Amino acid sequence: MSSQPTQSKTIRAQLLAAMKEGEYAACERLPRESVLAEKLGISRTQLRDILASLEREGFITRRHGVGTIINRHVLNAHTRMDIEVEFLDMIRQSGFTPAVASVQVSEGTADADIAAKLHIEEGAPILRVSRLCTADGKPAIYCEDVLDKALAKGDYTIKDLKLPIFHFLQKFCGVYPYLDLTDLKPMVADAALAEILQVPVGSPILHMDEVDFDIDGNPVFCSSEYFADGFFRHTVMRKKL
Repeated sequence: MSSQPTQSKTIRAQLLAAMKEGEYAACERLPRESVLAEKLGISRTQLRDILASLEREGFITRRHGVGTIINRHVLNAHTRMDIEVEFLDMIRQSGFTPAVASVQVSEGTADADIAAKLHIEEGAPILRVSRLCTADGKPAIYCEDVLDKALAKGDYTIKDLKLPIFHFLQKFCGVYPYLDLTDLKPMVADAALAEILQVPVGSPILHMDEVDFDIDGNPVFCSSEYFADGFFRHTVMRKKL
């Protein structure tokens, strides 16, 4: 039987899908909480937690005396930069067929930049996972994830490292990324990135420099992500507080 967090995540995804393209796709509002909880087979307390998360991300707005309003303008955004989505899902949501073209795993030592990001000593052993994802067979995202090798426990293999980094961190490091801080900047492809992404040197690309932290504020991995031009429309939702 699924745990409640896992069940809530599944029901949340089902509810999002129902609002986008399912039974609520033509509706302005969701049913009353009592009705919706019964239809989903969950308690009203669990439903309120799910609705609260959807409201924080802008998909719905709850107003006393009005009900739960579905925000179509937010639902229709294909790629949300303020919501963590795995690369293959991001490509799929943008209307392309996703695939992982290559994954390379290597060991090395932390330079000054990585050491500062991960709060480890310069020269400490690290694991680096480089991944190239394609959209309709064309290179779309290149990513290099780096983590402190000392975090990895147990008998893991290269195959384990080829899974999305979050799976490896949870299974072999016992850590759960809670949030990330990401610096974004436009750049142009140098010779190395041009070869990887199969674009001319000087082509525009978006660079995301990310550090992920656990719930206690400890850095668990850092990542350099490069997005080829022409595949994604990156949207950020910002609420006025």
